[in-house]
Amino acid sequence: MQTLYYILVLVSTFVIMEGVTWCTHRYVMHGFLWYLHKDHHQKRPGVFEKNDFFALIFAIPSFLLIYFGTFRHIWWLQAIGFGIMAYGFAYFLVHDVIIHQRFKWFSRSNNTYIRAIRWAHKMHHKHLGKHPGESYGFLFVHKKYWDKVRRDKQLMAGEAKFDYAPEQTAASEKTSS
Repeated sequence: MQTLYYILVLVSTFVIMEGVTWCTHRYVMHGFLWYLHKDHHQKRPGVFEKNDFFALIFAIPSFLLIYFGTFRHIWWLQAIGFGIMAYGFAYFLVHDVIIHQRFKWFSRSNNTYIRAIRWAHKMHHKHLGKHPGESYGFLFVHKKYWDKVRRDKQLMAGEAKFDYAPEQTAASEKTSS
C-alpha cells in the first residue's frame, strides 16, 4: 500500500510542478529575476544562457528532498523530490530538446502535441521584453494552441472547405465583361 501512496505523491508532485513552474515563469522569471531569463528571449551567441541557472534553482530542492527523504527514511519527502526531478527531466526534454532543439533529436515531428507546445512557446517568445506575455506553462498546452495546430493540419491535408474557388471567380469575371 505504501508503494501506491509513493507513486501517488510522486505523480501528484509532477502535476503540481506545472502550476509551480507557470507561477515561477510568470512572476519570478518575468519579474524580479528577469535579468537571468532575459537572454532566453533575446538570443546571445554561445551554448549556455544565464537562464540555465533556473535548472540548478529547481534541482537543489529536488536533491535535498531526495537526500533527506532517503537518509531519514521519510518516504513522502523522497517521493516529492523524485516528482520534482521527473518534472525537471520532462521540462528538459520538452523545452530544450523538442521546442528549442538544443539537441536535434525530434526535429521533424508531426505530432499534434509537439506542434501545439512549439506553437504556444513561439507565441510566448514573440514578446522580447519582460511584459506583456502569454503561454507561461511548459507541458500543458492551452486549447487555443491545440485548435490552431488541428486547423493547420486540416489545411495541409487538403480537407479545408473554401467559400469560393479562385479559378471559377476569375473565369466568371471574364464572361461577365
